[in-house]
Amino acid sequence: MRATLRWAHSDLRTHRGEALFMVLATAGIVASLLLATALFGYATNPWQRIFNQARGAHVWIHAVPTADTDRLARLDGVQTVAGPYPTESVTVSSRGTRASVELRSTPRQPDVDRPLLTSGHWLRTSDPGGVVLETRLARALLAEPGDTLTLPGTARTLTVVGIADSPEPRYSPGEQPGLVWAPPAALRDPGGQVVGLRLTDPDDTDYAVQRAVTVLGAGAVDEVSTWQQARAEAQGDSRLLGQVLGLFGLGALAAAGFAVHGAIGTRIRGHLRDISVLKAIGLTPGQVVRIFLLQHVVYAVVGALAAGAFIQGLGRLIPGRLGDAVGVWQGLPGHAVALFVVPVGAVLFIGLTTGLAAWRAGRVPPVPVPRPAPQSGGRLTGVARRAFGLRLPPAVVLGCHKVFTGRRRSLATVGRLALPLLLIVVALSAWTTIDRFHRSPERLGLPAALTVRTDAGLSDADARALLTADPRVAAAYPGVEVPALVPGQTATIALRGLGTHRDPYPYALAEGRPATGPDEAVAGQGLLDLLDVRVGDWVRMTVGDRPQILHIVGRCIEPENAGRVVSTSLDTLRENDPQLTPTLYQLRLRAGADQHRVAAALATAGHGHLDVHAVPNPADGLSPLRGVVAGLIAVLALIGVVELLTAIGGTVRESERDLLALKAIGMSPRQITAITVTATSCTALAAVLLATSLGLPLARRLIDAQGSSSGIGAGIAQSPSPALLTALGAAAVLGAAALSALPAARAAHRRLADTLSAVA
Repeated sequence: MRATLRWAHSDLRTHRGEALFMVLATAGIVASLLLATALFGYATNPWQRIFNQARGAHVWIHAVPTADTDRLARLDGVQTVAGPYPTESVTVSSRGTRASVELRSTPRQPDVDRPLLTSGHWLRTSDPGGVVLETRLARALLAEPGDTLTLPGTARTLTVVGIADSPEPRYSPGEQPGLVWAPPAALRDPGGQVVGLRLTDPDDTDYAVQRAVTVLGAGAVDEVSTWQQARAEAQGDSRLLGQVLGLFGLGALAAAGFAVHGAIGTRIRGHLRDISVLKAIGLTPGQVVRIFLLQHVVYAVVGALAAGAFIQGLGRLIPGRLGDAVGVWQGLPGHAVALFVVPVGAVLFIGLTTGLAAWRAGRVPPVPVPRPAPQSGGRLTGVARRAFGLRLPPAVVLGCHKVFTGRRRSLATVGRLALPLLLIVVALSAWTTIDRFHRSPERLGLPAALTVRTDAGLSDADARALLTADPRVAAAYPGVEVPALVPGQTATIALRGLGTHRDPYPYALAEGRPATGPDEAVAGQGLLDLLDVRVGDWVRMTVGDRPQILHIVGRCIEPENAGRVVSTSLDTLRENDPQLTPTLYQLRLRAGADQHRVAAALATAGHGHLDVHAVPNPADGLSPLRGVVAGLIAVLALIGVVELLTAIGGTVRESERDLLALKAIGMSPRQITAITVTATSCTALAAVLLATSLGLPLARRLIDAQGSSSGIGAGIAQSPSPALLTALGAAAVLGAAALSALPAARAAHRRLADTLSAVA
């Protein structure tokens, strides 16, 4: 044991930098995996907790007022029913902010889908104007209990008496109206009713929806929402952040394992005689293996403990969503298990790769043998001889010759170094894609910056004149958006008619062609997946009691409604309903125009007839991903440095025999140093080229796969600019050259007697 500790201590003193980098890299990897675990728990648990406590409904059906919803309680598989509740769609305003809401007549607090009060109190019969707001809606309106809500264009007012959490789909400007629970007296003109179904088997949701629509009649159903849709919307970007962190954390863990394996293998080759001496004095093969194994496992344990302590003690102080996620995760039942399992799993993986490499040390014979001459000292290749004939610098030629003649070992080094570089290329691609969403949203499915909804008091001509009067508005596209039942009547989608044949809406197409002819439409990936159709197919849907048959001629990048949107022109929808008039306008602004200032100006000019919202950009929710990507790049860079140090050490040690020959033919120490620096730089350059050639298509596939799974669709991936890739390659090559310069210079200035003893 004493000999083991002395050897480990001596090796630590010799390779302090390598040990420090391994500890930091392990800490970064474990921290990434713990944050990924926290984000997954944060994404799923809050909604699930609210759903369980509220006894949430699995299906919500919005129907016309005359629908006989009492029959739904008698359906097989329906456990209980919430409602029916009369509803009224209105627009409310508070502190200068407007929102489209659904007033839901709720005479008493329900047992199914029971709102969970977070502040204030529930509705009281003594206060007919008091309402309770859903939490996200209240946050958007900056409303608190005691505030007054106005209904623009009317003299009606409502008083906020409470704020509550709900497992139903949350408020989203321009997409999902906010939920307001109100007493019956607060509703003046109910235009529909809503009923919730709590099922005995949540897995039968689609079948239950189909049965409910059949019983009520397709013409009586306006919209259907399910618990799966609400959960997916609530998880949103947090789950994506968790997936990114988990993916890169596992990739970095694999890269670290390969780096440790290569470091131990190189160190064993450099200490063959020392290992033989250790065996000769009585150490068993198992003890030799344990020397290397315990040493690197200790590094991994220190890094894992540091990461666990940081996340547990300071994780909730991280700004933004990551800190919130850690705070929520620490209160979950499985938190302690994950905090133990993730670091232990990372240490065990590193220990496994360490053991595989250390096993070679146990096979070293106990009798010291001279090391074989390295291949780099072999005959010159034809390319090298021609390079000498061109009078290229000998140091450059011999350095490149050293890399390309030791093929097996050089390929292994290039592969290990290319792995962290490949992950960096993927991370930069994710960064570039998010940045492109911010800088060029029109290329990724967001050509309009503002959505304007009008009331019945404003005609189409007056609305267009009012909107286009602002010089900052480049174009105003009239349209409508209505819910439609899909074939089989198991779900609702968004049917959108925007623009006209003369002035078509500029969709961002990823496949197919624009919808220019009659009955032609484009669809999002989510809709294609839901209906199991492809571009070129015909689809049939039901709007109220009217069927609508459309020919899908293209797939557009659709970031709204999880991609479950089919879009055509307003003229096409008017062919089925000539009385159809625009209810919304999508505004494309001129370059440099501030969307929030334009929205405020239009709302003021509309005198209560316009409800203006900025089109939400999916990239806004992914802003924390930039900091995550930066941290992951730093961790991967540490792993790359460890691999470079290993490669440099191996190159210097394997050049000891060549050192005698090079000095004998008159090469100066500077030229000998340049050979090692050139060899290391060539290795780094080969790794950069390999990582770039594999990383760019891999990044595109991963990002497009994520886009497809979220419903946005493939075609959103953006590769880093050539300048950024060149900077990455230059940093890797120049860093390799800088790291190798000092040890190469020391080796080149060694005395001949020392060199002879080292290779004997």
